[in-house]
Amino acid sequence: MTALPHRNGARILVDQLVVQGVERLTCVPGESFLAVLDALYESAVDVIVCRQEGGASIMAEAAGKLSGRPGICFVTRGPGVANAVAGVHIAKQDSTPMILFVGQVGRSMRGREAFQEVDYRQTFADLAKWAVEIDEAARIPEIVARAFRVAMQGRPGPVVVALPEDMLDEVAQVEDAPRIEPAAPGPSPSDMENLAARLAGARSPLILVGGSRWSPADGERLAAFAERWDVPVANSFSRAGLFRADHPAYAGELGIGPNPALLERIRTCDLLLMIGGRLSEMPAQGYTLLGIPNPGLPVVHVHPDADELGRVYQPAQAIQAAPGPFCAALDALAPPGPVGGERMAAAHAAYRDWSQTPRPQPGAFQYGEAILWLRDRLPPDAIVCNGAGNFATWVHRYHRFRAFGTQLAPTSGSMGYGLPAAVMAKRMNPERTVVAFAGDGDVMMCVGEFATAVQYGVAIVVVILDNGMYGTIRMHQEREYPGRVSATGLRNPDFRALAQAFGGHGERVERTEDFAPAFERAVASGQPAMLHCLVDPQALTPARTLDAIRDDAIARGR
Repeated sequence: MTALPHRNGARILVDQLVVQGVERLTCVPGESFLAVLDALYESAVDVIVCRQEGGASIMAEAAGKLSGRPGICFVTRGPGVANAVAGVHIAKQDSTPMILFVGQVGRSMRGREAFQEVDYRQTFADLAKWAVEIDEAARIPEIVARAFRVAMQGRPGPVVVALPEDMLDEVAQVEDAPRIEPAAPGPSPSDMENLAARLAGARSPLILVGGSRWSPADGERLAAFAERWDVPVANSFSRAGLFRADHPAYAGELGIGPNPALLERIRTCDLLLMIGGRLSEMPAQGYTLLGIPNPGLPVVHVHPDADELGRVYQPAQAIQAAPGPFCAALDALAPPGPVGGERMAAAHAAYRDWSQTPRPQPGAFQYGEAILWLRDRLPPDAIVCNGAGNFATWVHRYHRFRAFGTQLAPTSGSMGYGLPAAVMAKRMNPERTVVAFAGDGDVMMCVGEFATAVQYGVAIVVVILDNGMYGTIRMHQEREYPGRVSATGLRNPDFRALAQAFGGHGERVERTEDFAPAFERAVASGQPAMLHCLVDPQALTPARTLDAIRDDAIARGR
């Protein structure tokens, strides 16, 4: 029997990452995990050095979204981990597998409030699925394997693992853990028989897809099922990459400012099949779309985590199943008779009408026209990213996501997400086009990660929509306190010059007709690029101007 090698904790840890199939990770270096950086020196892991821990953790979350396996991020203690909380919160609300490794003070110093000491179990009690500190190097394989399983299994989410500095130097003889594959619960035969009976008796069923743990094959199986049964399919908020928009069953996205026809279709349906998602506040329109706890209509809820079934809405039928096994089981369900496709056709036509052509807005630059041009120009597998803000409404409404995994957007509404997410998407998929949309307030949250894009030659295109304010908050401000503008105005840099100062490509777009050639030059440059698009402050939403919002509020006596 071969003797186990002597390895320090850092080497054991990196070896576990390799066993689990980790190809890349993000970090902002810190002295608390220098031993890990050294262990990574001769490894094949692609280490992406970021400029701020918030950007690093967002990149790791984006990796988890794209791959289905935990995105990995290393940060140092105290201020480092505080900055990284943004990505952890996104991973929680978006059900994304992610592991944040945090350097920690030496074991002999704990409990004294040593330099940058934090109790991670306490700090992340609500933000992470599991927070743990490794006390012995010999337990690293055990705990890392469990961390991967917890992050992926049931409802995926973030795990935080604290690494005492001296533990990483401790030498141990221990076996590597096996590669972890999450349990994928499937429906029982009686589950599917019950569902088939409900579908056969429904006159206006609708499918709503969301959550994580999906694969391209799952989407194709669901599409075939929708065609066989003539059932429209809608995506939940920021999940447009789950079901392609050019499929004849596609009914649109249930998100912020959705198609009124889709809302009416859901309210009047006689069977709502929810697969993978939770129907949380944003898609549920502030929890007004369905009743709580009684939804007011028959709901069949399919989710891999039993704790999510009946958590908010009490379904007529609860099925604990991951999307993969459930969609595979749909293959065996045959409709009781021929179907004509009328339900799909009506829902898809309503979606096309709603998303076809944006109305003209004030200003020389028509953002909606730029989206339409990109809709025709971008390849089907282009990855489109965005952070949070009114600017994202145009993307979600008018761009048509035509392939699986082509949207990276936070359901948590986290500003600053689009740029770092695009960096990771392009690093993982160098052959694909990656475009990030960002508002002027949004992009400044993580603008330093443009330097990361330049450092690694990641040729993303960042389309910045500059209206000189925090537009979403200004919208709410005018709605609630019309004319009393406070803390929402912004004075911005010249983003073209900023991109060039970073070493990338920059363009300034003041008119609609300037957008297409500027975008083409950006792509042709082969460099990370920023397009600084000047948007009229009145063009606040696709439907209403700033003045209209204010005038309505005044008329209501606000």
